[in-house]
Amino acid sequence: MTLKIIVVDDHKIVRDGLCSLIDELPGYSIVGRAKDGRDAIEVARREKPDIIIMDISMPEMNGIDATSSILEEMPLCKIIILSMHSDKRFVVGALEAGASGFLLKECAFHELNQALDAVRKGQTYLSPQIAGIVVHDYRNRLLTAKDDKSLTTKEREVLQLIAEGRSTKEIADRLFVSVKAIEGRRRRLMEKLQITSVAGLVKYAIREGLTGP
Repeated sequence: MTLKIIVVDDHKIVRDGLCSLIDELPGYSIVGRAKDGRDAIEVARREKPDIIIMDISMPEMNGIDATSSILEEMPLCKIIILSMHSDKRFVVGALEAGASGFLLKECAFHELNQALDAVRKGQTYLSPQIAGIVVHDYRNRLLTAKDDKSLTTKEREVLQLIAEGRSTKEIADRLFVSVKAIEGRRRRLMEKLQITSVAGLVKYAIREGLTGP
């Protein structure tokens, strides 16, 4: 089956060059060209493409916003971002908008061919340089999320005792602190974990393996 492709770039020489190269590939047909994001939306509505090769930095409407708008109307369309920029903001923004691939304009044509074949199979394709940026960003997000909800040893101890059904006084006596101190720790636990009830704390403790169900 021949897949229909639209090429979007604000530089005519780039559009024409890409179209000439893609025309030589079996299984793909250029059905439209667009000079900016708004133009891309109109051409996509008219041609119903299978794949769009989209630049990011364009006048009128950038490629990320155009990607998001097009995919809202045509969720089965695959969009490959082809950009001069490897900045994390562009990469993450494009992927969050729903792009199926991200390549740098400095890449060789065979890499674009690989990207086309990948998205044709329902896969996501990222240039090696871009993949490193995505992995680094993902790791940072995981670490940030972990830091936001990581519990101290004392907090975990109180949480476990609450989950085991101990009363506030029992916990206070066991840890050699006042009842007021335990009430304060329980309140801070709820705030930190964004949990509003003791039952919620118990469920969290079970889910985290601090106590059995």
